[in-house]
Amino acid sequence: MTIVKPSTLPGFMELLPKDQILFNEMKDIIRKNFEKHGFLPIDTPVIEKSEVLLAKGGGETEKQIYRFSKGDTDMSLRFDLTVPLARYTVEHMNDLSFPFKRYQIGKVYRGEKAQKGRFREFYQCDIDTIGMGELSLVNDAEFPVVIFHTFKDLGFTDFTIHLNNRKILKGFFSSLGIEDSMNVLRTVDKLDKIGEESVLEELGENGIGRDSGEKILEFIKIKGTVDEILEQLRALKIEDEIFQEGLDELTQVVGYMRDFGIDEDCFDIDLKIARGLDYYTGTVYETTLDNYPKIGSVCSGGRYEDLASYYTDKALPGVGISIGLSRLFYQLNEAKIISSEEKSLVDLLIIPMDDCIHDGIKLLSELREKGVRVSVYTEFAKLKKKFKYADQTKVDYVIVLGEEEIKTRKYSLKDMKTGDQEEVTFDELVERFKK
Repeated sequence: MTIVKPSTLPGFMELLPKDQILFNEMKDIIRKNFEKHGFLPIDTPVIEKSEVLLAKGGGETEKQIYRFSKGDTDMSLRFDLTVPLARYTVEHMNDLSFPFKRYQIGKVYRGEKAQKGRFREFYQCDIDTIGMGELSLVNDAEFPVVIFHTFKDLGFTDFTIHLNNRKILKGFFSSLGIEDSMNVLRTVDKLDKIGEESVLEELGENGIGRDSGEKILEFIKIKGTVDEILEQLRALKIEDEIFQEGLDELTQVVGYMRDFGIDEDCFDIDLKIARGLDYYTGTVYETTLDNYPKIGSVCSGGRYEDLASYYTDKALPGVGISIGLSRLFYQLNEAKIISSEEKSLVDLLIIPMDDCIHDGIKLLSELREKGVRVSVYTEFAKLKKKFKYADQTKVDYVIVLGEEEIKTRKYSLKDMKTGDQEEVTFDELVERFKK
């Protein structure tokens, strides 16, 4: 028989149990926060019909997608959770209540070049609120609140949620006589990576004169408190209708955020944020960790006007954010911002003597009935090996079960960290370890 060397494909993350426990804890914190803010769970298939998934067609998506056929069915692995949400919302429209607030946490697949921190299979954690025909700006204000509580519960204290509105940028460019703002936005989005001079050169290549280019840089560098920036934007006296609409929307969103009681220190206005250039139409968000700027955005999203135009003629505006959990976990681990510890998921290990395994299983069942997180060692081995197993699995407490313990229902409880032992009854075991 040929032995095949086991290995994982490049770009697919696989964790040891101690890291997986930490990953799962982070995922649970995110899920609980999503639910606490009223978002409902859905779970769409990993595989979708290619005609549905690629309705928009073209671009990088089609190059990166995992596509295959089974019989006559052309299918693809989902590359994000937004397109499946669009299909889901239209397909179940008559059974949903609008605004529809949903969350989904699941794996997505992209055939990108595998590199450090970039995965081909990764977890996305998304929330979206979808309206039927229209959607209040209050929803735009709720998302930074969800981000705030989520990252606080993940253990972060210094982070900033950066806000902008795409209409402000579009209207400002229009006031300079620039009607096609997409290329400008793409270039401006590179400012932190390539610097001002390179941005000016690239704008020039796109037909934007140096004078206009410098005005764009001056505009996106407007600084101050949230209220100061809003006031400076008003003071520009730009009469463009789209600009004024964006400024009014951003002002309203900030007001609603304050009504929600968000910490004033955790958000700002950043006029260079564009996000999803062919997708977002209004409010946009990016969240960064203050002390680790090189990590980049750890949570982003924004407002879009039409979720599902490829599947229905009904207008479905929405707003949403996404946390790329696999990438975030990897980067936080690499930067040593988080670290996993060897720990057991049970509090107590029963070590029966070799002729007491039946009674060990019975005791295990009784304790579990009472809500104790407990396990039992079932292998025939020397006592030294059994204690070594308890030590390796980082269980905190052990009881050795022999005939005397079975008869008296009194157990010698050993603290594996200190080595201390004490005699306890069954009821005392339950009292101490019941969750």
